[in-house]
Amino acid sequence: MNIVVVGPGAIGSLWAYHLHLAGHHVSLWHHNPPESGAMSLALQTIAKQTLPAVSFTTNSHDELANADLLLVTVKAWQVETALAPLLAHLHPDTIIVCMQNGMGATDAIFDKIQHYPLILATTTHGALKTDAQQVCHSGLGQTMLGAANLSGEQCTFLAEVFNHALSEVHWVSDIRIPLWNKLAINCVINPLTAIHQCPNGTLDEEPFRPIINALLSEIASVMGAEGLTTSLEELSLRVHQVIVATKANHSSMKQDVAHQRRTEIDFITGYLIQRAQQHRIAVPSNLHLFEQIKQMEQPWIQS
Repeated sequence: MNIVVVGPGAIGSLWAYHLHLAGHHVSLWHHNPPESGAMSLALQTIAKQTLPAVSFTTNSHDELANADLLLVTVKAWQVETALAPLLAHLHPDTIIVCMQNGMGATDAIFDKIQHYPLILATTTHGALKTDAQQVCHSGLGQTMLGAANLSGEQCTFLAEVFNHALSEVHWVSDIRIPLWNKLAINCVINPLTAIHQCPNGTLDEEPFRPIINALLSEIASVMGAEGLTTSLEELSLRVHQVIVATKANHSSMKQDVAHQRRTEIDFITGYLIQRAQQHRIAVPSNLHLFEQIKQMEQPWIQS
């Protein structure tokens, strides 16, 4: 396939390299492209083996026009700004796959992209950009794909395409389920590690258990109102497993705050709060964390 990866950050670079290895023609679209028109990427594998650098064409309108698939891996708050200028160059049958943390990233631009086959994706693979030209695969995970519109439902073959590049990948009939399950995990780990500037594993300590239980109790209520079957026990187990499995990792929000970058809090806890308000469910613990993160990031967003 002809694939354009929009946003070659850590996850975008990881997928670009693996899709290239799987034999696809991959190019990149970057908000700040190199003058040379190409970007070099090397990969450090899970086994700490460094694979040779590959040169990817960047910001080519010809590549956009010929794209079978647009893989959008920018931050959730960047989706509309990144996608809108590209649409005029795409063929109407180009498949758009959006892979972001949180939920609601495509809402603001949905009217403009609903005529393309649209897929939502979520992944638990860990990736870290060690420098501009190298990405480190820092943790094995799973990727889930699902349709966001009717034409997207014709794209179940993408699970095999993605799985051949970086396993394991599953197509799900209701993408909301894995998206909400990951949102629940992110609502706990991201803001708490960002506020306390700690690795994920710190959250397994006793002082954090009351706040985690309060957060998950609220999240379970909202998920129930959304028609998703879950329980506080299930969510607690899932979050605990992720905290333990990623104990040495630093969450994306923790890193964003440390580097004074805008976070994805609006599409993580903010989305939860929005849905809670629709159902008239109080979520004071989540709201408090949301307000703390918004207050922390306000100075550098304003500047």
